[in-house]
This record gives sequence, C-alpha cells and structure tokens, in this order.
Amino acid sequence: MSVLSQRIESERKLAGWTKTETAKKLNLPLTTYANYEYGNREPDSATITTMSTLFGVSNDYLMGKSNNRNSSSETQKKETHSTELNYEDLGLPYKGVISEDLNDTFRLLAQQYAEKHNLPKKDQ
Repeated sequence: MSVLSQRIESERKLAGWTKTETAKKLNLPLTTYANYEYGNREPDSATITTMSTLFGVSNDYLMGKSNNRNSSSETQKKETHSTELNYEDLGLPYKGVISEDLNDTFRLLAQQYAEKHNLPKKDQ
C-alpha cells in the first residue's frame, strides 16, 4: 500500500465517508476510487488535486512528500503554478492562471454549493 493510498483512506475515514460517498464526491466510478485506495492504481495529477481539495489537505501531503496536512502560505506560493486553476482547466482558449479574486469566487461558489446540498463539513 502506497503512502497516497494510505492517506486517502485515512482522510476519507476522518471525514466519515464511505468509499461510495467519496467516489461520488470525486465524480469517479467506485471501482476506480477503490483501486486508488487499495494502491492498485495511481490517480493522475488532476485527480490528486481534486482529492486534496475535497479532503482539505495539500497535494504534497497526499503524495507523501510532506507530513504537514496543510501547505504553509510559503509552500502554496511555490506550488501556485502547478495547483492553481487556469483558463485551460475550464476549457477556455485563454492562457495563464486565473486571478486570485476569481479563484476566491470559485471557492465561495463551491462552499455555497456544499451548504445548499448539505455536504458534510470537514470537521464533522
């Protein structure tokens, strides 16, 4: 079992979710998610980023590069180019990273969506 598989299992259990619930939240087939957790498959970088966002931890933590669950602001600044949303992620023809203000707007929309659909909070 890889560090990644151990950590996603641990984070899922910490959140109180089943594999089925977690797969749905990640928009993945159950078998795909389960294979990640069992260590039979490795997710691509976009899926790792989606998982880290869902679990509220850093990519480095999930991949075993850090034992710190959350990135420090300095680490986040260094990771900006690899983890920030860009226009290509949205299927738009523009180049470059989306502004911090627009990223904040997307985060707020995601929080509102979670509240509207009664998704459990990380600390529950």
